[in-house]
Amino acid sequence: MSELPPITLSSDDRDRLYALLDASTSDSEVIDNLYHELDRATVVSADALPDDVVALDSRVTFVNEQSGKSHQVRLVWPQDRRGLETVSVLAPAGAALLGLKVGDHIAWPSEGKTLRLKLVAVDKD
Repeated sequence: MSELPPITLSSDDRDRLYALLDASTSDSEVIDNLYHELDRATVVSADALPDDVVALDSRVTFVNEQSGKSHQVRLVWPQDRRGLETVSVLAPAGAALLGLKVGDHIAWPSEGKTLRLKLVAVDKD
């Protein structure tokens, strides 16, 4: 992947994500890229994770910089995916947003193209 912004994860999310990826029988670009993200992340305890950083179950607002379209979704585990109001951590946009802090931009490879996102807000309600 090209130049990526730093990411921060809670140790709980990181450990659960490694278990999810290790149990996966799929060989996909998203899984390979998520392994890379987990390996490069700064890991902190859940209570030390800053409020402006995307974690699992965060509600996020982001902009697709190619289309200019804004989205508000909750980042969830694959089994919790429900309609357009959620995005799975195993979807390209979900994997790209994980660990970003408000204001970050990311260029994420997806199916031969590059997904360009900007994180606008995080709510951990």
